[in-house]
Formats: sequence, structure tokens, C-alpha cells
Amino acid sequence: MVAFAELLADLQAETRVVEDMLTGLSHATWDAPTPAPGWAIRDQVSHLAYFDEAATRAAVDPDRFRAVEAKQVSRNPAFADEVAQRHRGLPPAELSTWFRDARRRLVDTASGLDPKLRVPWYGPEMSLASSITARLMETWAHGQDIADALGVERTPTARLRHIAHLGVRTFGFAFGRHGKPVPADPVRVDLSSPDGATWTWGPPRARDIVSGPALDFCLVVTQRRHVADTALKISGPVAAEWMSIAQAFAGPPGPGRAPGEFARKEKTVR
Repeated sequence: MVAFAELLADLQAETRVVEDMLTGLSHATWDAPTPAPGWAIRDQVSHLAYFDEAATRAAVDPDRFRAVEAKQVSRNPAFADEVAQRHRGLPPAELSTWFRDARRRLVDTASGLDPKLRVPWYGPEMSLASSITARLMETWAHGQDIADALGVERTPTARLRHIAHLGVRTFGFAFGRHGKPVPADPVRVDLSSPDGATWTWGPPRARDIVSGPALDFCLVVTQRRHVADTALKISGPVAAEWMSIAQAFAGPPGPGRAPGEFARKEKTVR
């Protein structure tokens, strides 16, 4: 179990990666399209800022969040697109400040609360620690969209373990979101970390197995890459179906990425 202070530090580190990519961008580049259909870099940033504020509200006033905000996504699957559209006119400097301030308030608020505190969200209720893990996952995933738009490749870190763990834990959630029964057969996940360690989940003798680079697994469960464009090895029908619908984020199923959309090629390391 990762200490809560360490988790918050990892969230802040992932935040700095995004901020570094945004530093010095021209106004026109903020409008550059990302792989998310209809979303520019600016929309990725407003999305992170808006839902950081939502996560803070969920932690400090859960009853109001349940009564008012948690229903928005279920009632309107296009809610995230509406958030992007609503804030599209903000200048880049304001977007940067909003993201920085919203993230700081979230971290400051969370650091003073019990990590086991149950908080609502747009999907299943979760612990505050899981909520922070989800914010880290979102930061990394939307950061990937920004990196793809800029044509840069981020250096993978051990922080991917948080995202991989969330990807494993949302196994049943992903099937449920697609109206499918949760398979009874377990899946073994065997990943190689950026530093060469091995991260594993699931029973060793499971017939269904997902193995390969942790980076690729995280890209698939956040729907930033189609599994066909990764080095993951899939064994068994349950594992194969899971990787086709994996979803570590709340809300309705996303369109993901098409096979062949991202060929493996050299990019600028940043």
C-alpha cells in the first residue's frame, strides 16, 4: 500500500510533467488538435482543472455532490464535451492558472483528510485515496493527449503503477459500462515496469493473461492506444475482451483510438 503522502507527491510530479509541456507554447499551439475528437490542447487543460475542482467539492461536501453533480454525466453523456466548449474562450494564461490553482487546492484539501474517507464521483463511490489515484490517472492520460499533439514522448516512470493498478481494479467496471456480465474467470496481469521490475496482479495460474510493458497497459486502459498498436501479449478470451473495452476512467465508454492510429516511431523525448 502506497503511503498517502507519497501518492499526493506522485500526483504533483505528474502535474509538473503537464505544466512543463505547456510552458512556452504559442497561443496557436494551445488550439492544436489532440487525438481526442474535437478537443484541442486547451480543452485537455480545462478538463483537468474543472474535474480537479469537482474532486475537491466531492471531498468537502459529498452530500451536495451526490445530489447535484454526480447525476450530470449519467443524464448527459456529452457533459465532458460541454465543459470543454464552455471554457474554450479562456486565454492560455488563465487556463494555466486555473489548472495550477485547482490542482493545488485539491492537494491541500486532500492532505488534511483521511485517505479512507468515502467520496462520491460520476462513477462508483470510492475512497479519497482512490480519488487521488484517479486524478493522477486522468492527469497522465490527458497529458498523453497533449504529448501526442506536440509530437513528444514522455519518459515513463514508476508512477505508472498507480494507473496500472486502477486499470486492474476497474476490470468489472469496464464490462458493466458496456452492458456485459463480469466474467467469472480471473485474468493475470504481468507487466514490466520502466525500471525493469515486474508488477503482477491476479492468480499465477489464471488461464487468461495480459503481459508486456506497463506503459502499453496504461495506454490501453486509459484508451490512449488501441491494443493492436502495443506490445502487449494477450492470452485467453476474457483477457482479449477486456483489453478491447478496458476503461480506467468514470463516465460513459469512450471511442478510444483506432488500430493503426499510432504506429511505433521515434519521437522527440521531452
